[in-house]
Amino acid sequence: MSAHIVSRQLLRWTLRCANRSILNQKGLVRNALPTSSRVLSSNHYQTGVQPNADTSNLKTGKELTLRSLLDMGFTDTQAEQVCDAVTKSRGHSDTALSTLTTLFVLGLNPSSVLKVLEKCPDLYRVKGAQFNQRISNLRKLGLLEGSMQRVVSYYPQILTFPMKRINNVVRFLRERCLFTFPQATDILRDSPAVVEEDLGPLEYKFQYVYFRMGVKQAEMVRSKLFRVPLEEVRCRHCFLERRGLYQTPDKKGQTLILNPKLNDILGVNEETYLAEVAMATQEEYSIFRKLMEKEWQEEEGQERDMMSGGDEEDDDEEEGEIDGYQKRRKR
Repeated sequence: MSAHIVSRQLLRWTLRCANRSILNQKGLVRNALPTSSRVLSSNHYQTGVQPNADTSNLKTGKELTLRSLLDMGFTDTQAEQVCDAVTKSRGHSDTALSTLTTLFVLGLNPSSVLKVLEKCPDLYRVKGAQFNQRISNLRKLGLLEGSMQRVVSYYPQILTFPMKRINNVVRFLRERCLFTFPQATDILRDSPAVVEEDLGPLEYKFQYVYFRMGVKQAEMVRSKLFRVPLEEVRCRHCFLERRGLYQTPDKKGQTLILNPKLNDILGVNEETYLAEVAMATQEEYSIFRKLMEKEWQEEEGQERDMMSGGDEEDDDEEEGEIDGYQKRRKR
């Protein structure tokens, strides 16, 4: 089914629902009607909906009714859940209806839409124009059919961030971390929560893995580095290093031992990491983790003291030359 036909059916459906009464004072109606009267079943949305369909011309109704939710393909129970969720999220009928319509046009079926909204009820309050602009922006960043659905299903919060924020993170990955555009797209697809991180700690994590571990950008992307907290990265790496199982490469990228791949270190659960990579027991790793946490706290305390009582002239000389991980290492 083409996007044009879907748009025309949605228009017909919204016109039928436009004059229905609203629920409570929020604009929602609980007129339980038989499911046999649905205009669009879930199958209409599961097949033939183009992820790239333009939703800007869809005319959404002013009211979201239980009947309209049934027409969309929700079951009676699911429709009740949506009504309750809109009320609890303090969303408005028109914005909620626009949100549902846009998610369907992305190619999600009713069950997937419900899961997305359960993960992120804030989407009920996103205005239609903002919704479409943010989706269009993500497409420009390389999230096309399949990738868009995957990201929205896994991390729907990405649609609550302003375009400027997401663009700044992608620009940071390309300019400060020297990832290529396709690599930055892969990071956004596989680790979308990166958009909510502060850029300072994000840069420190990159520089730690790049300089301290000697890992290049392509391997970082394959290992989904930005899904792993910095503390976990440092702890697993330092544990291997102190056991003689990892060595920082020299300027030519050479080591005296064969380092394990970053994905083997970070891409497995702790049990597998200890058994197959670190060759250690859980008790040994637990003790080491506690010692490392204490060590990091002492380092941070020393850094704060140096920042508060350091030589301003020396600070000026360092400014602009190094930052993030490199600055902390030099001090």
